[in-house]
Amino acid sequence: QVQLVESGGGVVQPGGSLTLSCVASGFTFSQWPMSWYRQTPGKEREWVAIITSGSGSTNYVDSVKGRFTISRDNAKNTLYLQMSDLKPEDTAVYYCVRGNVIGQGTQVTVSS
Repeated sequence: QVQLVESGGGVVQPGGSLTLSCVASGFTFSQWPMSWYRQTPGKEREWVAIITSGSGSTNYVDSVKGRFTISRDNAKNTLYLQMSDLKPEDTAVYYCVRGNVIGQGTQVTVSS
């Protein structure tokens, strides 16, 4: 079955960096656009970034532009989210998403 497994979350100080990974299985990863979403308690899940399947074009929510980079390695069936200059408001559970399939999430906490 389709499975998405995120990793790489943790606690980081403001201004720090983290890279999240999402290993996909059960489908032809290279043929699907992939996204990252995030959610904090009491708030709606927020779309963060997307990467297309073919050209690998990317797009981001305004609040992370210039700080986050989404990328993919189709040979490894892996999606990445490089996050830099992290801010306390980036604290959330981050999810890897393919269409209507969502992973279990990985917690990112930005705190001094």
